[in-house]
Amino acid sequence: MAIVKRVFLFLLTNFLVITTCSIFFHIFGVGQYMTQYGVDYTGLAIFSLIYGMVGSLVSLWMSRAIAKWTYGVQLIDENVADPRLRNLVHVVQTLSRKAGLKTMPEIGIYGSNEINAFATGPTKSMALVAVSSGLLERMSDEEIEGVIGHEVCHIANGDMVTMTLLQGVVNAFAIFLSRAIAAIATRPSNNEEGRNSILYFVISSVLQTVFLLLGAIVVNWFSRHREFRADAGSAQIAGRTNMIRALERLAMNYDRTYQERGALATMKISNRPSGILGQLFASHPPLEERIAALKKA
Repeated sequence: MAIVKRVFLFLLTNFLVITTCSIFFHIFGVGQYMTQYGVDYTGLAIFSLIYGMVGSLVSLWMSRAIAKWTYGVQLIDENVADPRLRNLVHVVQTLSRKAGLKTMPEIGIYGSNEINAFATGPTKSMALVAVSSGLLERMSDEEIEGVIGHEVCHIANGDMVTMTLLQGVVNAFAIFLSRAIAAIATRPSNNEEGRNSILYFVISSVLQTVFLLLGAIVVNWFSRHREFRADAGSAQIAGRTNMIRALERLAMNYDRTYQERGALATMKISNRPSGILGQLFASHPPLEERIAALKKA
């Protein structure tokens, strides 16, 4: 199953923050929602909501820095000497204005033979659009416009913030359910002195991991719908033909390189995922479905 690297990093950061905080809170007794009569579910719900948002908000705030560090993104501006890069800056700025962005996103390039592009950042005014060197070398100007339009629409639609809020809610449910079930499972009987804290921690940690994984299915389902919206937005600001050509180029590249590489990471996507799990955890719809949706519009 091909992994979508940017989304995977977001989810991984979220997971690590949540897990680290869980261990810290358990050791130092932070968020006491246990009482001598059982669980204070109201207190647990409030604790879960606040705590659940921490991982996703931290992931969102760090997303631009993580992307730059992970891919080695080099920022560029309109004064860059390379005419291809100047054209890239012009395209990003033009499409950003068409999309209604008041603050131009940072623009970057990173070295990779793959045809890749992505947008990230905590807010519309603190966004980054980055492309690979392979994209500039192997795509036409019209196809590049389609790709950039797609990424700019992600920013204009506030997709990173929306996904963050959804991830925070998923975190909250995972935290609440895992602790509530663990509390019930380790509830002492009348002849026992108290709750087994080690067993409670183990059960809640395992369940939290399971629920976070199940939650990722929900998050990725929503992500797939946002991709169709970004495609439609790009069709409006960059031209429907350009967007269709960009997707068709990606499909052609996929067919040519699949046997060698096993996956296509263009625009941080993969083509049709294999197996039920691959489809459930895919953050992007299959290319042919996206192309068909644009042709029907």
